Amino acid sequence: MFSARKIFAALGLLVSFVLELIAANWAVLRIVMRPRLALRPGILAYRTELRSDLAKTWLANLITLTPGTLTLFVSDDRTTLYIHTLDIDDTSKISDSIRRAFESKLLELEK
Repeated sequence: MFSARKIFAALGLLVSFVLELIAANWAVLRIVMRPRLALRPGILAYRTELRSDLAKTWLANLITLTPGTLTLFVSDDRTTLYIHTLDIDDTSKISDSIRRAFESKLLELEK
């Protein structure tokens, strides 16, 4: 059943996604406009606390829709997402960003 809490959580997720989308587009634009590309692409293993397959699918898709990141694979036990990033300079920063922007809101929707 829909509750006010879930509606606010969904709106928070939408706002968070739009803000992450803008920030990621700006970051990709700065990378592309550099005279010399100094990228360190890589793959990050991101362990999720989400329980439902639907929430995990949403998380994987939100990550993929954000420029500079792409969900490549989900582990067999469905607890780890493997994410390709355009610049894997700081894995903890990337993980924290995903957790703050997307996973925390999806956890609210799962309740």
